[in-house]
Amino acid sequence: MRYAIVVEKAENNYSAYVPDLPGCVATGDTVEETEREIREAIEFHIEGLIEDGLPVPQPASIVQYVEIAA
Repeated sequence: MRYAIVVEKAENNYSAYVPDLPGCVATGDTVEETEREIREAIEFHIEGLIEDGLPVPQPASIVQYVEIAA
């Protein structure tokens, strides 16, 4: 499966979340570390849903960039 993630710059680090998996978040000192951590968080989150007998949401978010004149 392929889930969209959102990575945001915080004051002293980066954070990421998965729109299709509410509550699935991660942080890191760099974008690369944050991407590694969110990948692990996604796997852990899905394992937990399965163990609890809950449905695993299918990826549905669409990611687009919009360019504007500055």
